[in-house]
Amino acid sequence: MKKQNSMCNAMSVDVEDYFQVSAFEKHIDKSDWNSIPCRVEENIERILALFEQKKIKATFFTLGWVAERYTSMVKKIVEHGHELASHGWEHIRVTQQDQEAFRQDIIRTRHLLEDLSGKQIKGYRAASYSICSENLWALDCLADAGYLYSSSIVPIKHDLYGIPDAPRFAFSSAEDRLLEIPISTINVAGKNINCGGGGWFRLFPYCFSRWAINSVNVKDQQPCIFYFHPWEVDPEQPRVESASRKSKFRHYLNLHKMHDRLANLLDDFHWGRVDDIFLGKETKPRINNTGSHR
Repeated sequence: MKKQNSMCNAMSVDVEDYFQVSAFEKHIDKSDWNSIPCRVEENIERILALFEQKKIKATFFTLGWVAERYTSMVKKIVEHGHELASHGWEHIRVTQQDQEAFRQDIIRTRHLLEDLSGKQIKGYRAASYSICSENLWALDCLADAGYLYSSSIVPIKHDLYGIPDAPRFAFSSAEDRLLEIPISTINVAGKNINCGGGGWFRLFPYCFSRWAINSVNVKDQQPCIFYFHPWEVDPEQPRVESASRKSKFRHYLNLHKMHDRLANLLDDFHWGRVDDIFLGKETKPRINNTGSHR
C-alpha cells in the first residue's frame, strides 16, 4: 500500500492496564490493583505481533508498577527493537504530586526500567499528560534526573489536561536540557484539535486522522507523535459500571474498531521510535525555541 507521504512519524504506547487509568481512580483503589487480573501482557503480545507484521518500531512508555510485575514482557519489548521509556511508577498525575514526590517517582521508575532492559531510559510521559502551566517545574526535575525528552503536554483545552497556548511541535525546555514533544494536533479555524491518538482516534472517523496527520507532515513539515494504550485493543475487558457516563463513553467508545484502525494507520504512514525521530537517527524536526517553556 502506498504511504501518504515520506515523513517518518513517532508511534508510542502507554503501557498500563485498564483499571489504572485516571478516569477510574475514584472507582478502583490502588490497594486493589494486586487482586485484579491483569490483561496488559496479552494485549502487549497483540501489539508486538501487529508491529512485527507491519515492520515498525515504536516507543513503549511503561509504568514501573507494570514493569516490576511483568519483567519478561518488558524484556520482550526491548528484544523486538522497540524503545523503552518511563510512564512513572503507578499512574499518579503530576498535579497530585509535590516536587520531591515527583522526583522520587521518576528516578525510581527510570532505575527499574534500566535495570530490566540494560538500556538508557531517555524518555518520559506523564500520567494523563498532567504537566500543565502550574507545574512546569516538572520539566526541570526530569532534566535533573537524566531524562533527555518528555512527551507530556497536549496543546489543547481539555477538562483533564492541556496547555492550549503551548507550542504544537517539539521545543526546548529546562534551559535547553530537555526536549518536550507535545502530542500532535491540527489547527482548524484557530483551534488545536488532537490528531495524536487516544480516545480522539476512536471518536473521529479514521479519514479525519489520516487527513490531519498527512496535513501536519506535508503542510507543517513536521513528524507527528501518536499514542494509544494496550487496553484500547481489548474490547473484551471488564466494564467499570460505577464510572460516570462521560468516563465510560471516553474509555469504551469504538474499542472493537481500534485494532483495524491501527493497522490502517500503520499502513498509511511511516512510523518509528520517538528517540530515533526526535533525537537524531531519523530526520530531525525543527525545534520551536521561540515557544520554549521552563
